[in-house]
Amino acid sequence: MLLITMAHTDQKNREFDVVLWGASGFTGRLVAEHLYGVYGVDRDLRWAVAGRNQRKLEQIRAAIGDGAERIPILIGDNEDSDSLATIARRTRVLCATVGPYLKYGESILAACARNGTDYCDLTGEVLFIRKMIDRYEQDARQTGARIVNSCGFDSIPSDLGTLFIQEKFKEKYGGYARDVRFRLKFAKGSLSGGTIASMINIIDTVKADSSMRKVLVDPYALNPEAEQHGRDGKDQTAAAYDNEFGAWTTPFIMAGINTRIVRRSNAILAYPWGRDFSYTEAVLAGKGVKGWLNATLISAGLKVFMLAASIKSTRALMFKLFLPKPGEGPNAKQRLNGLFNIVFLAADNDGNKLRGVLTGDRDPGYGATSRMIGEMAVCLANDLDPQIPGGFLTPSASVGPQLMPRLTKNAGIDFSITDSS
Repeated sequence: MLLITMAHTDQKNREFDVVLWGASGFTGRLVAEHLYGVYGVDRDLRWAVAGRNQRKLEQIRAAIGDGAERIPILIGDNEDSDSLATIARRTRVLCATVGPYLKYGESILAACARNGTDYCDLTGEVLFIRKMIDRYEQDARQTGARIVNSCGFDSIPSDLGTLFIQEKFKEKYGGYARDVRFRLKFAKGSLSGGTIASMINIIDTVKADSSMRKVLVDPYALNPEAEQHGRDGKDQTAAAYDNEFGAWTTPFIMAGINTRIVRRSNAILAYPWGRDFSYTEAVLAGKGVKGWLNATLISAGLKVFMLAASIKSTRALMFKLFLPKPGEGPNAKQRLNGLFNIVFLAADNDGNKLRGVLTGDRDPGYGATSRMIGEMAVCLANDLDPQIPGGFLTPSASVGPQLMPRLTKNAGIDFSITDSS
């Protein structure tokens, strides 16, 4: 406890509230634009951008807008642990946007865990999170560093949407729901180049080490040790009919990370939703024969995509023809025209049900994600209870209730209840 108290006390006297690591990347630049647009510079939020290339960071800063030249720049390199430790010690929160995280994420996370610096990132990589927990959980607990992974479209809507519907369910029925279903109703936007790169890196990692597949398919892979069990089985892999929605569904490509984050939240919050809590994700594909056809074709398409991505020759062709590369993404108009709508259904054993909706008014992979992680970083700096001990947390298990109003005010995310029975 002494180490935790010292780390938290030390944070108050640090030079910056938030340092954005990887600001010269595509998503990093969008996060910097969001922070500048909402919080400015030389105001209440003390923040800086960081990376390894001074010139690129200066170019990003110049492109953000008038006055942005006053944003401080910090220089560090993944190959220079001392430089990363120096950056970590200068800030209360480090926001990391450099992926794939299995390739580039460990050094800066380790620096935060070892120096009592709270941390958030955008990883959707189960293998990375499991590896980091195993290696740095003890360090984070000793120094008081709160490490929060998956703070973009994967997995804030899933994690906070579940927290929201569960709290509303308890208000109405006096207890928590046993089952929560996430169903993506629609989304307009493109998959990020970083997400694609992460998926391909995971494929290559599993091909090189087949034992990693066991981690990937384990629905409780991110739960604490001795807590990796429950009612849920493997993620949906084919078209399936959902009786509650009266519609056909297809697998959701991000379910592999989202479901595990939600289950970890339940576990590290000491199972408020019960040890038999079940959580699933899928995409609504429509009703009747048309819905069945859509679900079948989409499911088959996902399997073909994953197979093609695992073969280097076809992967190269896909990148040449249509896949975005890391650092590439939609233009401002495309990001502004994006949106998403997610329906949550909560139910208990007594037949009580409650439906809620989470919506976003930007492209989920870029516009929404950049604002989500930006608000997460600010929330960790300003709203996180200092009594929460160090370790690997989740959005819900760290600042969930405090983050929701920030997302509504500054990130275009709306939480609402639509129906109960």
